[in-house]
Amino acid sequence: MAMNETIAAIHQTTDEIVELTKGLSDELILWKPTEEKWSIQEVVCHLEEAIPYWLHELQDTLKKPAPWGRGLQHEGRLAAVSQAHQRSTADALEGLANTKQQVETILGSISEDDLKLEAESRNPRFGIKPMSFIIDHLLTDHLVTHLKQIRRNIEQFEARKLTN
Repeated sequence: MAMNETIAAIHQTTDEIVELTKGLSDELILWKPTEEKWSIQEVVCHLEEAIPYWLHELQDTLKKPAPWGRGLQHEGRLAAVSQAHQRSTADALEGLANTKQQVETILGSISEDDLKLEAESRNPRFGIKPMSFIIDHLLTDHLVTHLKQIRRNIEQFEARKLTN
């Protein structure tokens, strides 16, 4: 996929998440399907933090190839989720929507050759990957996965209401 198509896909998924979430009740946005699962608010706050994180990891690795990435226990990741319910949904959605400009600026500056650069991930599960992996897997696919998670939360919340 060409970079302009990738940027458009990321923008589209971001817009879908924002639009889908905007019309939901606070009760649904804050509801957690289980203690281990995230609320929609937590998902939105996670994405608002994760998108800039991966864009900067990509930029930094292109400037100076070195191990990139993070684990599930990364402080910024954990803080975004743990503090999600202290924020207004409108603020979190605005923050997520604002990541689109960063996506356009940073990904728009990346060449085809940049995408081929390989570096080792800090996550042993990934090993050595080309920089295209960060864009494809940790930005584009990641957003789609969380859009599906939001839809699943909505379905489970509605199903729960029908059985109560």
